[in-house]
Amino acid sequence: MLKFYYSGAPNPMKVALFLEEAGLEYEAVPVDTRKGDQHKPEYLAINPNAKVPAIVDGDATVFDSGAILLYLGEKTGKFMPANTPKAKGELYSWLMFVASGVGPYSGQAVHFRNYAPEKNEYAINRYVFEAQRHFGIVDARLAKQKYMLGDTYTIVDMALWGWARLIPNVLGEAGWAKFPNLKRLVDEINARPAAARASAIKDKHTFKTEYDDEAKKNMFRHLSEKVA
Repeated sequence: MLKFYYSGAPNPMKVALFLEEAGLEYEAVPVDTRKGDQHKPEYLAINPNAKVPAIVDGDATVFDSGAILLYLGEKTGKFMPANTPKAKGELYSWLMFVASGVGPYSGQAVHFRNYAPEKNEYAINRYVFEAQRHFGIVDARLAKQKYMLGDTYTIVDMALWGWARLIPNVLGEAGWAKFPNLKRLVDEINARPAAARASAIKDKHTFKTEYDDEAKKNMFRHLSEKVA
């Protein structure tokens, strides 16, 4: 059975959504990043980047949420666009756009707004600006079509959902006001039974919630390990 190494963070939730939408059997294996599970040798053997998520599917090991979505989509043939050069070009472009733009800039915006030990207005402004810019590009595309790749719900929408559902955390409570088309998509996905099941996976295990010194050390190792 496929093993899904996860936490309740945005990137694992993208994969959880696919697994539930596709009806795949899997074992959810918690990785408590505040306790440092991601740095244990047995997990590093699966994902040397010490991040979640990762999957082990028979003799195949895949890490990085975008890679996992593409792997599962190609393996099952579900939630994929037409097998044409045009459709594949759009699939790869927008999936990588989420992976290299939406996710990292949103994550850094949240980090500098909520977790950085010192408020750095330059960093906050840069990452919030870029996160907002990326979401704006997505919103403009969704103004012209129902889903990211046209009329069909695909892994790109799932990848986007992981972060977009948390726009108030990224951009503040008023964040949704500028992105009505994106909100329409997120609301639609949130209403799907699979999204409710995916969001509930984290409740099957107990994760550390305290943001104490142990959590800081395990989540942000640069605080205790200086670069030479």
